[in-house]
Amino acid sequence: MRLSRPLLPLLICVAAGLAGCQTMTPEERRAADERTCAGYGFRPATDAMARCLLDLDLDRRADMRAFQTRSMMFDQPVILERRVIVDRR
Repeated sequence: MRLSRPLLPLLICVAAGLAGCQTMTPEERRAADERTCAGYGFRPATDAMARCLLDLDLDRRADMRAFQTRSMMFDQPVILERRVIVDRR
């Protein structure tokens, strides 16, 4: 089955959106982040652990902002410009 060009970006966006859906509660996310930071060698209840958790949260938020920015590009009209070069002699 061959997909038409306009349908393909839409399909990719829908697939990426569904892949990004997670059903983690905030508590589950925090526990996963703590396990990640502990895996890096940080000990619980230390400033380094708090910084690691903060960095993970900031990275997650930056990724979400980048995704939203990329998604907004599809709402914009596409302007195609075809230049014609005329050689005058």
